[in-house]
Amino acid sequence: MVSSPVGIQSTASTEFTQVISLPKTTEYQAAIALPNSPLFGTDGIRGRVGELLTASLALQVGFWAGVVLRQNSRELGPIIVGQDSRNSSDMLAMAVASGLASSGLEVWHLGLCPTPCVAYLTSITNAIGGVMISASHNPPADNGIKFFGSDGAKLPQAWQAEIEAGVRSQTNLCISQNAWGRSYLRSDLVQNYTESLKKPLLRNRDFAGMRIVLDLAWGAAVDLAPVVFRDMGAEVICLHDRANGDRINVDCGSTCLTSLQAAVQEHRATLGFAFDGDADRVLAVDDKGRPVDGDYILYLWGQALQTQKQLPDNLIVSTVMANLGFERAWEKIGGKMIRTPVGDQYVQAEMARTGGMLGGEQSGHILCRHYGITGDGLLTALHIAALVQYAKVPLSEMVNQSFTTYPQLLRNVRVESRDRRMNWNQCAPVQKAIAQAEAAMGDQGRILVRASGTEPVIRVMVEAASADLTQYWTDNLVLAVQQHLA
Repeated sequence: MVSSPVGIQSTASTEFTQVISLPKTTEYQAAIALPNSPLFGTDGIRGRVGELLTASLALQVGFWAGVVLRQNSRELGPIIVGQDSRNSSDMLAMAVASGLASSGLEVWHLGLCPTPCVAYLTSITNAIGGVMISASHNPPADNGIKFFGSDGAKLPQAWQAEIEAGVRSQTNLCISQNAWGRSYLRSDLVQNYTESLKKPLLRNRDFAGMRIVLDLAWGAAVDLAPVVFRDMGAEVICLHDRANGDRINVDCGSTCLTSLQAAVQEHRATLGFAFDGDADRVLAVDDKGRPVDGDYILYLWGQALQTQKQLPDNLIVSTVMANLGFERAWEKIGGKMIRTPVGDQYVQAEMARTGGMLGGEQSGHILCRHYGITGDGLLTALHIAALVQYAKVPLSEMVNQSFTTYPQLLRNVRVESRDRRMNWNQCAPVQKAIAQAEAAMGDQGRILVRASGTEPVIRVMVEAASADLTQYWTDNLVLAVQQHLA
């Protein structure tokens, strides 16, 4: 990559005037193995590197993303690219950047950074889109490619479909000929993101006297999170705080809170936060060492915004995974909840449709439109720490005064066949098992079976009034999925 241009405006001067109809066969349509099911899931393209995700695919995805973004943009600007710490992220980022440049676009590469950093910088510059190379909370062997529009929001599904159509040679889009972009290293821009996180909080309070443990999951937030919390005045203790592509998300971070829970208790910390590999989600641990998931984070943050009259219609947008105990407690204090399918893009879309200002997922994707445009683990952690500091009571007490969850079990059944996984609802024996469970539980529980959009698993969730009932029907449904799909 060449040296960085000055400022945050594009330096591209090439005019793209020659446009031709796409030939049947081009260098961008080399033969690659593609699944029959859609490439794009709930959070971009994600899969095992070397199987679904290869340099060849990334190159073509980058090229067609460039074509689609240029076609849907009024003015030409750069594309911002970031990545997490996986060993494969350099390879995929370079391949995507090459594809983008071959479509005639200028590429600004941030290097290692959280996903919401890409979204934020895309929204405040003249960039026409952003790309993050990450598989979020997935294990090290996986990776992903996710896109953002010029507003920092996830790319519309219609645009994703156009990109995929190009990759599959099923498009009539036009391409520019002999229009080559360039790549620049723009890690300097990341500072703009970190300052945006602190600015709303520094005016009112700091974290002096707070001891906060951060589990950084060997991932994208290792360089940023400790600095931001220390700048806010907190004493910070870090776990898994170096970029490590072999260990990202392994027995740590938001998917495994064990080490964070132990560290909070050992250091008698005020609280702790665990991020996933790309830091777009966060879970907390209270001063007693207990997990605090996204339902509790939404309730506590929502209660504060409600008190400040900053929550229109007292609305929280969550997903079908939200605990019934959370929903009923929120309604009891005058709140309203709308549920969406699982996936922060659905939460974000519903918030845009309804004017909602707070939403998120039990897994720790939290969106607050007062302060950000996408799910942001660092932003969420800072505001939850601020709530605790302002309340002058321990997080454990705030949780105790909020709500009691219904017993809920979530089990993942690995199903390697992508086509079988994505078409699980056509399996008659599994549908029969679900119907039997629903009839038996009646209004005493609920069931959610779905194919993960980010991992090769079928997720089975059962929630019921009693733990015994929850366990019994979870075991039954997991067995049915294992027998007929795995």
